[in-house]
Amino acid sequence: MLEEIVEPLLSWYQENKRELPWRADPTPYHVWVSEIMLQQTRVEAVKGYYARFLEALPRIEDLARCPQEKLLKLWEGLGYYNRVKNMQKAALEIVEQYSGEIPEDYEKILGLPGIGSYTAGAIASIAYKIPKPAVDGNVLRVIARITEEPEDILKQRTRKKIEDMLEKIMPARCPGEFNQSLMELGATVCVPNGPARCQSCPVNEFCLAKAHEKVVEYPRKAPKKARRIEEKTVLILQNGQEYAIHKRPAGGLLGGLYELPNLEGYHSREEILAYVESLGLIPLHISGAGEAKHIFSHVEWRMKGYFIKVASTEEKKIGELIFADKKESRGRYPIPSAFSAYRKYIEEDF
Repeated sequence: MLEEIVEPLLSWYQENKRELPWRADPTPYHVWVSEIMLQQTRVEAVKGYYARFLEALPRIEDLARCPQEKLLKLWEGLGYYNRVKNMQKAALEIVEQYSGEIPEDYEKILGLPGIGSYTAGAIASIAYKIPKPAVDGNVLRVIARITEEPEDILKQRTRKKIEDMLEKIMPARCPGEFNQSLMELGATVCVPNGPARCQSCPVNEFCLAKAHEKVVEYPRKAPKKARRIEEKTVLILQNGQEYAIHKRPAGGLLGGLYELPNLEGYHSREEILAYVESLGLIPLHISGAGEAKHIFSHVEWRMKGYFIKVASTEEKKIGELIFADKKESRGRYPIPSAFSAYRKYIEEDF
């Protein structure tokens, strides 16, 4: 049955595909950058990042040699920073082993750091016309509805099953277009939130979920585990025209990024004043900076903030704290969006 969707999908894609910058010049590097950026991120949000990233790092060699602080700054706001760290590891391997060119071989692409079967399939099919599927969340949803797939699509065996099904029907002449047609259908018609637009679907006559009026029941997913809650007290420490930041450890969540200083758990004003004094600073003023939360995939930060002015000191570094002005923060230090709720206490955004 699935082979019947190929031609209608390809025709629909040619007529309805969105004009996206990475589709205009689908070199292996451009496809790679766009696909990594698009993971967990909306298309509209990616466009600006994609242009800035390639302007700063037009070649794989540039990515391989880029200082990490600059690299993380280019990625600032996209989140999931391990994506770009793994990209740099892969770029170094590509430079060292493949003379700076992504190899024209699916298995070798798959063997690069941070590249799974989806990204490898996208690069191989779009840039090199290698008939390999590229199965992301959109494609999983589309095929699960068409076939009424009964298994949890988040399980690896279900993904592998769907990859095997699609590999058997990949059109040899245009595998990249076919993969993108499935992605496009899932992004614009067979959508995850709200009712699917079945009346606009070019393959609705082949869809079992549509035929049985069970579209909303697919894809099947096991219930998500509850996120871990972490309470934090965030400090906006102002020293003249400078504000305190410090670097997170290299590993783990938001590794290597800069953040506003914070303490585990909720603390009272008296405890915060004592902590500031323990740093060797003299607090002049303290006020509440409100509550905020930030949700990661597996953890939720619930934050309470304090704004503290300290007596002016010319020291640029105190312990692990760095005092930076707005220009330095914007141009040099990558600060995650988790702290965006507290940037209003600084004259201009980081």
